[in-house]
Amino acid sequence: MKLSSHPWRRSALIALASTVLSAAPAAAQTKSDFSNYPARPVRFITPAAPGGTTDILARLFSDRLSQNLKQQFVVDNRASASGVLAAELTANAAPDGQTLFMGYHQHIINAALLPKLPYHPINDFTPISQLTAAALLLVVHPATPAKDFKEFLTWAKNYKGSLNFGSAGIGSGGHLSGELLKLVTGIQAVHIPYKGTGPALSALLGQEYHFNFMGLVAASRMAAAGKLRALGITSLKRAPGLPDIPTIAEQGLPGFEVEGWYGVLGPKNMPKPLVARIHAELIRVMKEPEMQKTLVNMGSTAIGSSPEEFHKFLVADLTKWSKVVKASGAKAY
Repeated sequence: MKLSSHPWRRSALIALASTVLSAAPAAAQTKSDFSNYPARPVRFITPAAPGGTTDILARLFSDRLSQNLKQQFVVDNRASASGVLAAELTANAAPDGQTLFMGYHQHIINAALLPKLPYHPINDFTPISQLTAAALLLVVHPATPAKDFKEFLTWAKNYKGSLNFGSAGIGSGGHLSGELLKLVTGIQAVHIPYKGTGPALSALLGQEYHFNFMGLVAASRMAAAGKLRALGITSLKRAPGLPDIPTIAEQGLPGFEVEGWYGVLGPKNMPKPLVARIHAELIRVMKEPEMQKTLVNMGSTAIGSSPEEFHKFLVADLTKWSKVVKASGAKAY
């Protein structure tokens, strides 16, 4: 007899077919491109207080993502512990795209400075895209005799007395830039950490120390007003918004590079189609003419790297700053 002629076998085949057919929509959903993402509001954890560059970028992108995707991206500011708490919250979140992290260079510097963290800065996250890069500006008080970086280096090497440099705090970009400068040039300078950019700036204006590596926007404005003197930018190429200020690399220190970065990460093990979906939306926002103009005005360079490129960048950044911290003896105390 035919296989389908037996009653129980025919019933079994019908049941099996029904199971396959009912599973088809679920399978299709599993293989989807997450075109319906996000299904509910997204938590955009930001390791900084409101008002700073990290927070501003998070809000710029979250506002545009909210408009484009018809769902709220809510900035959650977690500034305590130099961003460690924010990163830990992200690392422990579900990898469903509902929690994203606006990481910046402090994320890697923390790992270089702190012997123990409750997460690995790379392995416990899913890199999605480096959004921007921002160099720093070496500035001095106008009373300093040096008019450019070459003169500064000669002056610093021959300075009689205690040469000091300030920063916004231990582990800040300004701090490690100063340590890197000491390592590659051999100058002797003592680091003076302040509690934020504002106090460090006020102290430099009052000539309480000799030089600082500061964020481009604030430093360039002070230099334009004649209150500080800009000696060189820490990127390998001149900044888009400040083409008249030469880099340190082109002034006799080839290869000298310090750039802060800002990018979006998620918890580890996010599905690749979901990562691709979020990445595509971030790049879409970044390419908007108004966003491009805003980034230039902030002293930033748009990057928009792929997840794979961002991962390689983070690995290289961790290697670089771990070496600088070890060689300089910098401590997070």
